[in-house]
Order: sequence, then structure tokens, then C-alpha cells
Amino acid sequence: MPFVHVSNALHVDYTGRTPICFTDWHDETGVDALARNIEGIRRTRKLLEPVTAVAESYATEVGLSVDWNNPHSTLSPLAWITQCPREFDFGYAPDFPQFHYAGPLHDGRGRIDFDFPWQQLTGEPILYASMGTLQNGLADIFRSITQAAIGLKELQFVLAVGDQLDPRQLGAVPANVVVVSHAPQIEVLRRSSLCITHAGLNTALESLSAGVPMVALPITNDQPGVAARIANKKVGVVISPHQASPENFVTAIKQVHGDPTFRNNVQRMQKAIRGTDGLSIATDILERTFDLEERKQGAA
Repeated sequence: MPFVHVSNALHVDYTGRTPICFTDWHDETGVDALARNIEGIRRTRKLLEPVTAVAESYATEVGLSVDWNNPHSTLSPLAWITQCPREFDFGYAPDFPQFHYAGPLHDGRGRIDFDFPWQQLTGEPILYASMGTLQNGLADIFRSITQAAIGLKELQFVLAVGDQLDPRQLGAVPANVVVVSHAPQIEVLRRSSLCITHAGLNTALESLSAGVPMVALPITNDQPGVAARIANKKVGVVISPHQASPENFVTAIKQVHGDPTFRNNVQRMQKAIRGTDGLSIATDILERTFDLEERKQGAA
């Protein structure tokens, strides 16, 4: 069956041209960087051996011939689309002719319409904090943010803590902190001046699309790679989750707020994203790949 790959998270580059996205390494060139990237690939493949074993067993069961020594053997020969914008990526794309940058694959429609206490917003600059949908039960990180808010009374903090955390677990919060389980993220980001994020690609791209710089705390999966790009492109700063103290949050927030470089870089990224419609680009690639336009015309 013909198929294409669509990377909704960061694309996984096994070529060694850039650091694999499960690491927080920045892009560098030269022999040493290539050797480091290849070592990162080796570690990743070792880590993924249990998953690969399941895929290998299934392939054998259904009669698929796969070269498991080649990590790109299951790559679609037709098209590989990533929603990572070219401007947000490191300088070298995976060296495959079927690889395409698209851009964000969302337009805000189809989201759950969460109730939000808009009346509690005071007009102060908003700092929006979310740790995504899977890693949002991190009570210690949210407590550190609320403690950081005590010394940043000129900002209003909106914390979306998710389903895994009862807001009461945070205890008493300062008057300039609003805590909700869920928020209409795109709408809140459009009103925000900074975003604290787990560096999930979707939240990062939504922040960039809204022109909002970030403080990133990568937890797992491709988040270290997203955070590395945030730092590399100077659209935010990165804190290790193990160093997410109130003091470090205050320092990072003041750094991003106080240096216009971050907002200027984000605004350039925002302009680039707005100039390319990721959904339309991806749709055009799919239609060309599968000859969908010709089939529609033939059916008509």
C-alpha cells in the first residue's frame, strides 16, 4: 500500500547531519559533531530495541522484508512531511529528496472549547504556563512557578495544569496567578507575553505563531530537540527540569522579558510561519504524491 510519513513531532534524523531530536545537542558542523551525532543515533537505537523488536516480529508475521540494520528502511519512498518550519530547524535537513518542510499543521479549529475565566485577567502582561497533555502532572514545577510569581507582581500567570493534577495540590497561590485544568491555548497565547512550556512541538509552534517567546523545560521524547532549537534560534531560554527552582524561573523570565532580542527573533519566526500555510503545503504534497487531484477531476 502506498504511504507517506507525516512528522507531527520533530522528524527523527538518522543521517547524522543534525543531532537526533531525543538529545538536547545544538547543531554544529565538522568531524567531531558528526561523530557525536552518530553516537547519539547509536544510543537512540539501543534505547528503542524493545519497540523495534515488536515491529520486527509483526513484519515477519505478515511477510514484510525489512533491513533492520538500516533505520531508514521503513521510510516512505514517496513523501516525508514535517510540521517543523524550515526557519525553526537546524541548517541541514535529512538528505532525502522526498523530505519536505511544511509548517504548523493546525489552524485552531476542531479544538475542545474549554471554559476559561476571562474575567480574572487584569490587563497585566500574561505569562502562560503549560506542560502539555502527557507530562502535565508535574506538581513541583507548577509550585515553583507559583512561588516565582510572588516576586513578579507586574505579571499575571495563567497555569494550565491538566487532568493529572488537582489545582488544590498547589496550595495557596498568589493573587497574580490563575490556575485552571485546561485553557483555550491559542487564544490565551495570543494575549500572552511569555510561555513556559515542556517544549512539545505543538506548543512551541503555537507560541511562535502567536509571537510569544518561551522558557522551555524539556521532559522527554522529542522535547530536548525542540528546546535545543528554541535556544539555537534565540526565541527563548531553556531550564533543566531538575533545576526548575523559583529562583531559576525568576532569572529566566526576567532574561526573556528584559532582552528584546528574544521577541524580535520570535516575531521574525512568526512572520515566516504566517507566510507559509503548513496545512496547504502538506495537502498539496499529498495530492501530488497520490495523484488525488487527477483522480478527482477524472471522477468529475
